[in-house]
Amino acid sequence: MEGMALDRAARLDAAVERDGPTCIWCGRALTEQVPATTEHVVPRVKGGPSWLENEVAACGRCNGERGHTAPVEWLEECLRRGWPADEARLARVLADLAAAIAVRGGQRKARPYLESQLRRLRRRGALAA
Repeated sequence: MEGMALDRAARLDAAVERDGPTCIWCGRALTEQVPATTEHVVPRVKGGPSWLENEVAACGRCNGERGHTAPVEWLEECLRRGWPADEARLARVLADLAAAIAVRGGQRKARPYLESQLRRLRRRGALAA
């Protein structure tokens, strides 16, 4: 089923199933004590859609601390803090979002932001050129 056809709770469940029950940023296990939250990789204020391809599971602490910080900038901050941020997961989600936008169209505001984040990941060596 397409990500845009799922409601928020179903997208969160699907993201946890797809990626595993850990926070993308700090690596903590997502449990009853550390509940999963829906994290928009490309923030909604930057035009990011509420599609499964733009969402990952994160703990509430990381989701709240990140706010609207760019995903690659927040990845770098997490790594500076010594957290095992999942750079490969971030790269995959951003690439999947770009592919979904190419198929579905729209998302005019998100496209340049997404491309800038993909360029930053390429410079980090997380994506093939």
